[in-house]
Amino acid sequence: MPDDILVCLSTCPDTATAQEIAGALVEESLAACVNQLPGVRSTYRWQGAVHTDEEVLLVIKTTAGRFEALKERLLALHPYELPELVVLSVTDGHAPYLDWVRAHAAAPVGTPRP
Repeated sequence: MPDDILVCLSTCPDTATAQEIAGALVEESLAACVNQLPGVRSTYRWQGAVHTDEEVLLVIKTTAGRFEALKERLLALHPYELPELVVLSVTDGHAPYLDWVRAHAAAPVGTPRP
């Protein structure tokens, strides 16, 4: 359903990149809110070697109806060759907050916010 709430996770190499992506997603009404969590240490295998890097985790709140546009925009802005984008479905939560996410992730750009 287009009104279903999603939480999307993506890591960024630094705070400047995280802020650029978060700002664009919220300004363009692709997400209602993006939390930026610095100091995430990621260990992963890439091109045959194990790497450990400091990253910034984005926690993005949006709706299913905005997800494809959000994904397209995030991938266009992201500097990684293979950006992380993991989506979690929200099955329950504080109803007024979930309504707020729906209202702010679905509004066309330029629509006044309450």
